[in-house]
Amino acid sequence: MKRFTSSASYPVLMLCILLTSFSAKNNIQKIQLAGFAQGTTWHITYYAEDSIATKKQVDSILNKLDSSLSIYKKYSLISTFNRAKKGITIDDHFAAVIRKSIEVWQSSGGLFDITVMPLVQAWGFGTKDVHQYPDSAKIKLLLKCTGTDKITLRKNYLSKKKPCLTIDVNGIAQGYSVDVIAGFFEKNNIHNYLVEIGGEIRVKGRKLPENEKMKIGIEAPGDYDETTPSILQKIVTLEDGAITTSGSYRKFHESNGKKFSHTINPETGFPVQNELISVTVFANDAMTADAYDNVLLAMGLTKAMEFVEKRNDMSAYFIYKQPDGSIADTASTKFMKLISK
Repeated sequence: MKRFTSSASYPVLMLCILLTSFSAKNNIQKIQLAGFAQGTTWHITYYAEDSIATKKQVDSILNKLDSSLSIYKKYSLISTFNRAKKGITIDDHFAAVIRKSIEVWQSSGGLFDITVMPLVQAWGFGTKDVHQYPDSAKIKLLLKCTGTDKITLRKNYLSKKKPCLTIDVNGIAQGYSVDVIAGFFEKNNIHNYLVEIGGEIRVKGRKLPENEKMKIGIEAPGDYDETTPSILQKIVTLEDGAITTSGSYRKFHESNGKKFSHTINPETGFPVQNELISVTVFANDAMTADAYDNVLLAMGLTKAMEFVEKRNDMSAYFIYKQPDGSIADTASTKFMKLISK
């Protein structure tokens, strides 16, 4: 799962925002905001007659979300729940993420599981550094403290069947944060915008006054730094919806010359290993896209393609490694329509 962290990190597959500047006409301005939150950067572009939304307002919203969902804040609600023996009363943000997490857990056959926090920590992708990776015996013990079927949400009270059960919503929280910011813009009658947090993007409307659709570049796999421009694999054109990515080529650990992914298989307790390098998902909202890019990555290419082709609410683009080691890409039928020729 992607991390929702307190120190600088980068999205597994960065989605590069392609926006063309223009001189204001008809009193419409292109307003850009940027900042740092959730261990990564955020960028917003919107079109309005004046600066209705400010950086201070966005920061305030993100700080509130951190107080609810960040495992890196000891005072957060999620940290309080993880320390509790039975359960706690949670806020509406936390409840919304839990409800969606349970829904995705059910539809994915358990591949999306927010209770894998003990495993995430054991493999060194959590809040603490590890000096030794777990063996099969340790994994077997940790699996006894996992399972979304062991948590229950009634109204806003979240309970757990075992005191050792802890949760980590990093695979869905950033997408939810994007949706919350988008909702804030809608309430302020801003209907042409692009919101991006750590590479998770939601778009509404068009670039004004040209009345052009937004364009988003999907980065090709490779090693990049701040001085090296990324190479775009594909460009997609959007007018309404969200696009997120999960991948394995940037977030991994290496042991004895062998790399392993940050995505944990909830059934085995071990990192996912398959041919997929990255999965980009398009959906109506960023929370849905964010959750399912993890699911599809864990499935492997064949199962993931079959799964997404049956869904009416999402589409996906895959970059994968072929048996001969070469890199290839493919996309579901509906995603193909988004790709700019």
